[in-house]
Amino acid sequence: MTNLELVLNMLAETSTTEISKAKKPKSFPENREVAHEGGSVAGNARKEIESKTGKKVLTSKNAKRLNLLNGKRFKN
Repeated sequence: MTNLELVLNMLAETSTTEISKAKKPKSFPENREVAHEGGSVAGNARKEIESKTGKKVLTSKNAKRLNLLNGKRFKN
């Protein structure tokens, strides 16, 4: 996961939390809708970044794999 992927994930979680505080969902379907709305905020940001840079944001690599490619090693 790249830094940008991590930031977008945090944006989705934070947006969902703030929307939930404002809407105060009571049921599972209401909570699911709030989660969808929070994810949409981050999804729209990702699409705009990709549009501006011409590059894909999402990778298939996890943090451990990315660090190995960059010459860093995790200590276990």
